[in-house]
Amino acid sequence: MFDKILIANRGEIACRIIKTCRRLGIATVAVYSEADQGGLHVEMADEAVYLGPAQSSESYLRTDRLLDACKQTGAQAVHPGYGFVSENEDFARALDAEGITFIGPPAGAIAAMGDKIQSKTLAQEAGVNTIPGYTGTVANAEEAVRIARDVGYPVMLKASAGGGGKGMRIARDDEECRDGFERATSEAQSSFSDARVFIERFIEEPRHIEIQVLADKHGNVIHLNERECSIQRRHQKVIEEAPSPFLDPETRAEMGRQACALARAVDYCSAGTVEFIVDRDRSFFFLEMNTRLQVEHPVTEMVTGQDLVEWMIRVATGERLTLEQDAVPMDGWALESRVYAEDPYRGFLPSIGRLAHVLPPEEGPHVRVDTGVMEGSEISMFYDPMIAKLVTHGSTRGQAIERMRKALDAYYIRGVSHNVPFLASVLAKPRFVEGRLSTNFIPEEYPEGFSTAHLPPEDPDILIAVAATVHRIGADRNAYISDQLAGHHKQLREDWVVIMGDEHHPVRVQRHEDGSCHVLVGERTFTVVTDWNLGNPLFHGTLNGDPVHVQIDRSNVGWRLFHAGGQAEMKVLTPRAAELAALMPKKEAADLSRFLLSPMPGLLVNVLVEAGQEVKAGEMLAVVEAMKMENVLRAEQDGTVARVHASPGDSLAVDQAILEFE
Repeated sequence: MFDKILIANRGEIACRIIKTCRRLGIATVAVYSEADQGGLHVEMADEAVYLGPAQSSESYLRTDRLLDACKQTGAQAVHPGYGFVSENEDFARALDAEGITFIGPPAGAIAAMGDKIQSKTLAQEAGVNTIPGYTGTVANAEEAVRIARDVGYPVMLKASAGGGGKGMRIARDDEECRDGFERATSEAQSSFSDARVFIERFIEEPRHIEIQVLADKHGNVIHLNERECSIQRRHQKVIEEAPSPFLDPETRAEMGRQACALARAVDYCSAGTVEFIVDRDRSFFFLEMNTRLQVEHPVTEMVTGQDLVEWMIRVATGERLTLEQDAVPMDGWALESRVYAEDPYRGFLPSIGRLAHVLPPEEGPHVRVDTGVMEGSEISMFYDPMIAKLVTHGSTRGQAIERMRKALDAYYIRGVSHNVPFLASVLAKPRFVEGRLSTNFIPEEYPEGFSTAHLPPEDPDILIAVAATVHRIGADRNAYISDQLAGHHKQLREDWVVIMGDEHHPVRVQRHEDGSCHVLVGERTFTVVTDWNLGNPLFHGTLNGDPVHVQIDRSNVGWRLFHAGGQAEMKVLTPRAAELAALMPKKEAADLSRFLLSPMPGLLVNVLVEAGQEVKAGEMLAVVEAMKMENVLRAEQDGTVARVHASPGDSLAVDQAILEFE
């Protein structure tokens, strides 16, 4: 066993690896950039080495500095996590030349599977089902159109060196193919320094299902069943689960057999994942092999009881697999929700800033939180804006979903925008609960994007009762202070009106000596028991004996409550104040329709129009790059450009004006 391992990564995956190393008694070395000096992974590790400036190209991607860090600290091995250098064959070879172990597959396997064109050819030779398409390099947009016509629309244009949804475009006709080729090649060059793109048939109603494989250096290869990763946004996974609600035992066995066959064909060792696209008839086709630890590996660990990081370390030392294929357990169900610092109400744009307040749900046998941040941490523009991976387990899929919904209720994050409301909304969709998934789930369920309209409370009376209770607790506190100052007792009001939206709900709140409240909402009576106090952002308690968790914030003169995938703004007023509130005028929103505003912080790559130019609805106006993804901004209606406010190369803030129309 190694004495010391350097972790060539940051954030949650670095922290995750450190936890396993601690349990195994292995010392750890963290590396960090200027932006991560106070990072949680730096705090958790036994040693830490500074790599360089915040830009990953000057820090986490600098293999020479990583090698120097190994030599400086005496680290015997490197675990790369995922991303950064995890699939860098040159780095693996450089480590080998220095006698340092790369905790991952051989460089040859990384090279073979890292090139999507070559990997597809190898998969075909290994007897793995592959998608019809053209595996050669496409020279230009016109050749892309010719190939797409031969393959048959719709097609997917994919960067050969791609991953994470970058360099991928769907095309359903010649025009989309030409535009998609330009965007895909540009993103591929920006993200991977490799502009090669290939084309394959796009499978309608597809599911994304992957097989976790594990192999040692002695020729033993097994699979740990599958993960369903069909809930995606722009080809990036959002919610994953194990097992898949779609596969039958026969399909599972055959997918596992083919995944192991591919692993053997490239002399694979370590943990790896073979990804498949599965159609409505359970026919499956090879997508790619990821020669590293996957982001979603915790769901496999939860249902199999295996620590994949530990197996990677043990295999790297030369140990044999002791787990036989027939003995791989499948205990219940697990789900993973990726909690990101992004604004779901603004097209999921990354949210940059400081985590002012973080209260994660309580962890236990059925709830796991993998995170690399803490209260006070900074979400930087330089890296992936992940806050945490929230994982729940249950004996059934329904139980795992219910535990996930409760855990999301209890995950309190303030200081940056986050996607917890969106995750809760997805989990509440009947289609999700029924397991009728596809990679089109999000665009089909949210065709106009995500908004507060997708968050109606399942039972508004619950939130009304909670709002009335917290208001009464606050009133009691104020009355107590007043009593102490005035020296006499004031009778507290029991009748109130809760305003939710435009609706007025009369309530009666009676508080008893034991602290419980009886709340009458319409004809329903709730007995509310809680230890909530003013200033506490989480309301924990019971309503009529049932546990309830509600996130609660002050909002001007009212409250904002979030529970069970729903949220509401509420005011608790006296009956007379409620009458007067209904008469108050509402402020009109400013008209910004004549401006093209940047929807995100990013780099203005190109402006495609000039002052005085007439444009038509749908015409391309500008291209903004954020997180190495190019975003095309188009005209929403016909008009004439009055003036241009920004130039290519400018760094844009959210809502910064790019163009102004007459």
